[in-house]
Amino acid sequence: MNKIFSVLILISGFFLAGCPDKVDPDKEIKFIAPAHFPAPIYNQEITPAGFKLGKRLFYDPILSIDSTISCGSCHQQKGAFAHIDHDLSHGVFNRLGKRNAPAIQNMAWQPSFFWDGGVLQLDLQPFGPIENPLEMDLPLNQAVHRLRRNSTYLTLFKDAFGITDSAQITAGLMGKAFGEFMKMLVSSSSKYDKYLLNEISLTSEEQAGLTIFKERCESCHKGVLLTDFSFRNNGIAVTQDSGRAHITLNPADLYTFRVPSLRNIEKTAPYMHDGRFATLNAVLNHYASGVQNTPNLDPLLNQGGTLGIPLSETEKTQIIAFLKTLTDTEFMSDTRFTEE
Repeated sequence: MNKIFSVLILISGFFLAGCPDKVDPDKEIKFIAPAHFPAPIYNQEITPAGFKLGKRLFYDPILSIDSTISCGSCHQQKGAFAHIDHDLSHGVFNRLGKRNAPAIQNMAWQPSFFWDGGVLQLDLQPFGPIENPLEMDLPLNQAVHRLRRNSTYLTLFKDAFGITDSAQITAGLMGKAFGEFMKMLVSSSSKYDKYLLNEISLTSEEQAGLTIFKERCESCHKGVLLTDFSFRNNGIAVTQDSGRAHITLNPADLYTFRVPSLRNIEKTAPYMHDGRFATLNAVLNHYASGVQNTPNLDPLLNQGGTLGIPLSETEKTQIIAFLKTLTDTEFMSDTRFTEE
């Protein structure tokens, strides 16, 4: 919403006649972990037919109560599948959600999903937004019923899973198809990736930013995935959203939220679970001088009574220069993932 191999898609370079920007939709799909990535949690086989079905479901508003909102409405490819320019997600009938819709990328490595970690399996993750009354507001049994009555989906489910009649379309198969699409959303071709693979060098400003980042930010935003997947309170003003405590009912989890990956962070504004910061500079200003001593504040942000992370204006500029090297334009323009 655990264990070997990952996703790097090997495809034959074939272009549709007259459409040089379109990739052959029938290309072969195989999965190999990017060389510099750890082994993923999800390594199940993914087929072209399963991926095609999952993609169709992802972009189809049929899964919302009034058939106006799809998963792709709030997860936009040009923003690394985040809901860009919206602090909070917007659902059916223009209902306002409670949190910012996060980026969908490198999901095969994620041990839990949503800002509060409330779902532990990737194939179950889509059911939350589909049934949430502030998002798509469609009971799961009704979603399955709609798919069973749709002749196009009958063909797609037959191709993907070998079913013989519409009664065999289930929520489980729907979730599996969603999972196949989401596991394919691998971002691993940024400038920083090429730097890690010794293919290019960083500029002096980017390198300075990386050095500062490793000293002051990497405790939470670890490794090549740029997150340790933990839940932390980073000292923003307390709201009615109790964070992970909503799931665990543990007072120690009050106001803690999942540490997001910083991949493609340049393109996924606004920031934080409630989208309160519009720019990267505003985020760094928060860490430099805006951290509040809220309940369960992460100890890393309260060192000897000093709140936050000391950063000069020059250091902020350098960190932002580094963060921009995490932008993966190949991922955000890959036509395999684009709505058709």
